[in-house]
Amino acid sequence: MLRDEYENFQKKNTVIIGMSADSVKAQKNFCTKKEFPFSLLSDPDKTTIRAYKAFGLKKFMGKEYEGIYRISYLIDEKGIILKAYEKVKPKEHAGQVLSDLG
Repeated sequence: MLRDEYENFQKKNTVIIGMSADSVKAQKNFCTKKEFPFSLLSDPDKTTIRAYKAFGLKKFMGKEYEGIYRISYLIDEKGIILKAYEKVKPKEHAGQVLSDLG
């Protein structure tokens, strides 16, 4: 998990920022509960989430609904997206990104 590999990301001068549509209070509570050493941003109107194409039609048990995709982006210091990770699996994701960072 990103939290568990945080020191390795710091060694690679990598900043981790999370985002969801939850309120600031809910984000703070979640961050505290999960002991995240990185920032979680709140985007309740989904402006940034939509801009990063992380919101749209999803399916679950045969039903369609709109929701947030679990996507992660590797962005360089100039703001250029180097890689998009779609359908992120939290337990495997940190290893994937650290590998891509070299």
